[in-house]
Amino acid sequence: MNHALDTAHPPAIAVEGLSKTYAGGKVALDAVTLDIPRGSIFGLLGPNGAGKSTLINILAGTVNKTSGSASVWGFDITRDPRNAKRSIGIVPQEIMFDPFFTPRETLDNQAGFYGVAPGERITDELLRAVRLEDKADAYARTLSGGMKRRLMVAKAMVHSPPIIVLDEPTAGVDIELRQQLWDYVRSLNAEGVTVVLTTHYLEEAEELCDRIAIINHGKLIADKPTRELVAMGREKTVVVTLGQDVDALPQGSKFEKVEAIGERQIAITFDIDKATAGEVITAVQAGHYDIIDVTTREADLEDVFLKLTRENNAAG
Repeated sequence: MNHALDTAHPPAIAVEGLSKTYAGGKVALDAVTLDIPRGSIFGLLGPNGAGKSTLINILAGTVNKTSGSASVWGFDITRDPRNAKRSIGIVPQEIMFDPFFTPRETLDNQAGFYGVAPGERITDELLRAVRLEDKADAYARTLSGGMKRRLMVAKAMVHSPPIIVLDEPTAGVDIELRQQLWDYVRSLNAEGVTVVLTTHYLEEAEELCDRIAIINHGKLIADKPTRELVAMGREKTVVVTLGQDVDALPQGSKFEKVEAIGERQIAITFDIDKATAGEVITAVQAGHYDIIDVTTREADLEDVFLKLTRENNAAG
């Protein structure tokens, strides 16, 4: 991933010591400090109810913070809420628009809401970008689920904000639409838009994001480049295919886990700090197993995510 990250200017979003406690005492955010670089595709991950949506809603101006500070494109959300709001477009999880308006009317109305003069509106350009130009004058209620989702993205872009936030954009959509939305996110980013993506689909974050922050129980528990986070998965798996049926599993002092995954296949998991794949294979050969094929499997973001949230839950 080679996005034009802009580190010379203030971050796209800067959050410092941000906390939110709802009436009744539920702590949704607990002193979160986070910078989102300009030009990045930034992933905000966490289990449902972890505080991701609260953070987004505070940035959007729909929820008031309890303490701390936040700025959007350099505008403080408390001191300069109008410019902060104009700098961000939010695509919420819920599909929300009047079913009796057409996509063109929906986008024109939203542009009017942001005070975009009729001559400066980019309605047709947006309809083309989300591939809805042929549905521009159809009632929104007649659109498919995927089209509605794309219309929501266009609706968040009517005021040409430099930052767009997609809150769980592919929850409940099929693989093909997910791929289309990913392509659109990449094209937006290539045009210089900073994209913030909240998701609980780990492969989505791993595929798209330059950097990922993980929130759990309102606390920030990780904020690293995606590659570094994935590298935190210290475990690697070697899958060994044998020339004979497996009667007994091989033993090795450096094996973390050994399991039969087929009549002649064994998966051996080991810690890359304590052993190499070569040592694992040597240990299997020492048990007089006839190895005919070996493949290795790296840890992925899912392994890291589970490990971090487990550690955080244990600490909490």
